[in-house]
Amino acid sequence: MARISTEARARNEEAVRAAMDRLLKGDLPHGGSCDLKTLATEAGVTRTAFYPKKNRDGTKRPGPYQHLAEEFERRLRALQETGHIVDPRAAQIERLKTQVSELKERLARRDETVAELTAFKELAVSRLAAQHDEIQRLRQQSANVTNLRRLPAGSIRES
Repeated sequence: MARISTEARARNEEAVRAAMDRLLKGDLPHGGSCDLKTLATEAGVTRTAFYPKKNRDGTKRPGPYQHLAEEFERRLRALQETGHIVDPRAAQIERLKTQVSELKERLARRDETVAELTAFKELAVSRLAAQHDEIQRLRQQSANVTNLRRLPAGSIRES
């Protein structure tokens, strides 16, 4: 693998820092997000340059721009901890998660209300049925009694 010159490395680091500043300000390219992949694409460097490498003997060494990746992640984390959301898609995801949880709570309350109303309806219908049966029984009983006289309508006066 060819090594790059000191000047090329300095230019690449400048490009990475400029891209880092743009991304952290929220200036994201269409379809991109605030991550290392987009940072590499915007800076024009390979993404693998942000990760550690292995020597031939198996030992690890830092990638050429790993320190910049760590700086980017540190700055991004600091922004997130202060409540600033750089990526509009991440903000939308958070907003939608909040909305989903609120809707789940509303749905649970509605389910509870429906269950209460269903129980109330069943109780009311059973009471009405019992009252209807009692009225039918009393009518039948009064029809079988011969010593009862019906009063003409309007004969009851209010006092």
